[in-house]
Amino acid sequence: MFELVFLGTSASAPSIYRGLPALAVLAGEQRFLVDCGEGTQRQILRSAIGFRRLNNIFLTHHHLDHILGLGGLLSTFGNWEDLEEIHIWGGAPALGRVQALVDAVIFRRQPPPLPIHYHQIQAGAPFLKGRKFTVRAFPVSHRRSRESYGYIFEENARRPFLAAEADAIGIPHGPERSQLVAGKAITLADGRVIPPSAVLGETIKGTKVVITGDIGRTDDIHEAVMGADALVCEATFLDADAAIARKRGHLTARQAAELARACKVKYLFLTHISRRYRESEVINEARRFFPQSYVARDLDHFAIFRDKRPQKLRRD
Repeated sequence: MFELVFLGTSASAPSIYRGLPALAVLAGEQRFLVDCGEGTQRQILRSAIGFRRLNNIFLTHHHLDHILGLGGLLSTFGNWEDLEEIHIWGGAPALGRVQALVDAVIFRRQPPPLPIHYHQIQAGAPFLKGRKFTVRAFPVSHRRSRESYGYIFEENARRPFLAAEADAIGIPHGPERSQLVAGKAITLADGRVIPPSAVLGETIKGTKVVITGDIGRTDDIHEAVMGADALVCEATFLDADAAIARKRGHLTARQAAELARACKVKYLFLTHISRRYRESEVINEARRFFPQSYVARDLDHFAIFRDKRPQKLRRD
């Protein structure tokens, strides 16, 4: 299970009701921030998730509406919060721009009060592994931006322990069962060797959450999105303005919905909403093509599961 906390859902500029792009992903005790638009640190406080353990920041691309909030956030982290270090992940253009901001403006060429580590993303294999999940990046196309990325949060696949079979075999309760769950064979007191396959069921895939960031086309990301339990995708324009969307390297609500349908996604969360449209227009267009579509609002907080509907936890 993952939790999504939408901290900013507007496109390019804030509105009265929507802040600039930022999304917190909670995975057990670990917390991650995807993009950090202006005003993100106040949204974090309003969301009540706090700053603790929020020391991994993933950037989708280098445009200012997705990174300017890092100035205030890193200053707060460095001066007030009890964090040992910060890790910032992204493409070379995004990292270069952030590092210039940090060095020249925030800390004025002085050593920051806490270590800041910059990691250039390599798409494909997981670049971060938690105890029960991984994070991968995949390239996306957005205007002429070099090295723009989306992110995949995915729980590890598991094989359930079959207690009835274990009882029938005569496996005692205790460390023997834990060893089998860990994939290790055991030897019983009577000399029988029991392999894990004797008491483990078929493989069950873990929950998968895909976050696209800003994108201008969808045909090149089907493999990354396929089978997601939740897809967080931009919907900057409506289909009536598809020509403008193509010119500016963004999607329409219809395109996002058609992507979700083609990739057998379970639920679609639309974000990066332009101020020019009413929310009802965006959701109505998307649901014509993918009924399980939702327009995310600032401070919406959802739990995402593999086998049931997303659960809305709270909102300010």
